Amino acid sequence: MISNEILRRALQTALSRGGEYADIFIENRKTTSVQVEDNRVEKVLEGTISGVGVRLILGGKTAYAYSNDLSESSILELAATVGKASPGPFREAVVGMQKRYPEVTFSIQQPPGTVSTSDKVAQVRKGNETARKYDGRIRQSSVIYRDSLQKVKIATSEGFIAEEERVYTMGMVQVVAAEGSTIQTGYESVGGLVGYELFDETPLDVLAVKAARRALMMLDARKAPGGRMPVIISSEAGGTMIHEAIGHGLEADLAQQRLSVYSGKVGSRVASPVITVVDDATLPNKRGSFLFDDEGTPSKRNILVKEGVLTGYLYDNYTALVDGVPSTGNGRRESYGHKPIPRMTNTLIAPGTMEPNEVIRSVHAGLLVKKMGGGQVNTVTGDFVFDVQEGYVIENGAIGEPVRGATLTGNGPEVLLSIDMVASDLGFSIGTCGKDGQGVPVSDGMPTLRIPEMVVGGEVK
Repeated sequence: MISNEILRRALQTALSRGGEYADIFIENRKTTSVQVEDNRVEKVLEGTISGVGVRLILGGKTAYAYSNDLSESSILELAATVGKASPGPFREAVVGMQKRYPEVTFSIQQPPGTVSTSDKVAQVRKGNETARKYDGRIRQSSVIYRDSLQKVKIATSEGFIAEEERVYTMGMVQVVAAEGSTIQTGYESVGGLVGYELFDETPLDVLAVKAARRALMMLDARKAPGGRMPVIISSEAGGTMIHEAIGHGLEADLAQQRLSVYSGKVGSRVASPVITVVDDATLPNKRGSFLFDDEGTPSKRNILVKEGVLTGYLYDNYTALVDGVPSTGNGRRESYGHKPIPRMTNTLIAPGTMEPNEVIRSVHAGLLVKKMGGGQVNTVTGDFVFDVQEGYVIENGAIGEPVRGATLTGNGPEVLLSIDMVASDLGFSIGTCGKDGQGVPVSDGMPTLRIPEMVVGGEVK
């Protein structure tokens, strides 16, 4: 990594013609990816990327330059380039260099780099074989393993240096089952800020069985009933809905640009009193966790909605300067080639006090969602549509037969205001969240909860 003295000089160069803030992001990332598809090893990729990005914020605008050349001359040239965005005059900028220490710690028991590539391939092969042999109706399978070791060093004009090593490991299994003209898929994933010990608890062959079972169960399921009805979303479904229905709308850049239905609503009721929404990058081993964000701000637990009332947004340094507030530690970027923007980390609805079975028993007739599929949301209006990958009818307060082809349609603020029961459990889903052409690792969590009425797309009798 580059010396602190070089970073100090570069920051002073960036600010030499003016500006409110500057930072430098240095990254070295090693990745491994293994994919087996339909009994063939499709790819085994190992690679390394390294680079540096220099940013200057001035007058409500951002200048950003980056390079994969980590030499002293390159970094100083990048700093001079962004500095030219300011009209001057020249000034002497004084920047200190104080190391910033994390407020939390994470434990990595088995770094993926200590595991041979052949062992990783064997893990993926076993997952594929398990899926393919599970049932003759399994027609396709895809099993993927990925790990990443990202070393970052961040220097800011506020005088701080932050360093971190982030270890990400994940596995995914997708199967396709077919019978006649009916085709169904099953998908399972596991991962986080965790080492290879991830597979001690959930090896890929166990994940393959779960995915195959779901695909086959949906193959035999009848079509979901359609119409307006109570919907219970299980904690097993993860927090995809909360991520889309409210999470993006609470990112400060969208709120400031009036591209969020939650713009200007701090202090207002935006959800039921039983709903508290948290974004927490300090959770151990979750996929959206870190010690520092990509601007060097220590990770934090941020309460965004407290008992139904909006308390704040997710900020990076740029949007924090606009609103005159501190950063919430949500400045994230895909790599050194991208400037940081406000992003979610681990976003969740806080658990309540009810038992999950008690929530289910409260519904005479409705739909239970155990696994969410893909979806989309309009952040301006809050309207969303989600696919249900695994669902069941609820009859007389009990879980009935599985149904397929259901969709959930609604409006985020309206749904959040209507939720009237929240259980004490909590389940997470993982993903890579895309925004402005950047993808970052996240996880989303939700307890079992009841929505008294939603539009369920399905078969209308």
